[in-house]
Amino acid sequence: MILQLPTEKIPIQEIPANKTIKLFIKREDLIHHQISGNKYWKLFFNINNYLAKKPKKPYIITFGGAFSNHISAVSAIGNLAGIPTLGIIRGEELKNKWRDNPTLLYAKRNGMNLQFVTREEYRHKEKLTEFLQNEFPEALIIPEGGTNKEALEGVKMMLNDETKDFDYLCTAVGTGGTIAGISKYCEDNQKVIGFKAVDDASLENKILELTLKKNFNLIDSCFGGYGKIKDENIRFINDFKDDYGIPLEPIYTGKMMQKIFELIDENYFPENSRVLCFHTGGLQGIEGANLLLEKQNRNLII
Repeated sequence: MILQLPTEKIPIQEIPANKTIKLFIKREDLIHHQISGNKYWKLFFNINNYLAKKPKKPYIITFGGAFSNHISAVSAIGNLAGIPTLGIIRGEELKNKWRDNPTLLYAKRNGMNLQFVTREEYRHKEKLTEFLQNEFPEALIIPEGGTNKEALEGVKMMLNDETKDFDYLCTAVGTGGTIAGISKYCEDNQKVIGFKAVDDASLENKILELTLKKNFNLIDSCFGGYGKIKDENIRFINDFKDDYGIPLEPIYTGKMMQKIFELIDENYFPENSRVLCFHTGGLQGIEGANLLLEKQNRNLII
């Protein structure tokens, strides 16, 4: 097995944000220094099951954007396992600019080949997948964000006896795989809240198709749109790290935690609720975010 079960428990830290609400964060970002957070678990069975079939010429292909945590994680797995990887990257304009992008540069240094496609081509990933599977019949083709049924089985590992005592389970939502796994395997009495980083009207149906359970709510936490970083987001992330010693990235977990603090102030959670948030990693994205912020002469994420 390339991805192993952790030998130590993933820590759950209390965030003393409110006297009447018990807020905690599960530090999935600490599971691996290169393949962190939910990416580790979403890829766990995808990769291990594929390699168990002993393909003669293993090859891993996947999809992602310019600063994709998923692209970063898959490239790291390929490098660690000695397996060639191919990343289909959204945005043909990046073809001659990837060296200026920390995520893509990291993927390249891990040995990942990068193929840049137009945004229109990227929207039709099903056709691209079919073409690639015909061209590379032995390849493992993982969807964008790693979201599929095997990913849900991996996300199940984020839940354990320690997580059963919480009333609310919270996670950031991109492609929907993490919340679907939590929804599918959590306790019947638990409520699941997904904090949307993307403005996607079809997201709820996509999650329902995966989990088959309607025990979750989706709350918008885009703060102006996917990938948009406002000054208030930067202030919150920096203050959060100062106060609690926990780094957050600005696209997913940072926005989720900021929204949760707002909900607590608005008395969204009943008194004495126990709320658990999952830190889904993605800290590699901070470097790229800071490059963009620096060009805009704005404050940086510390």
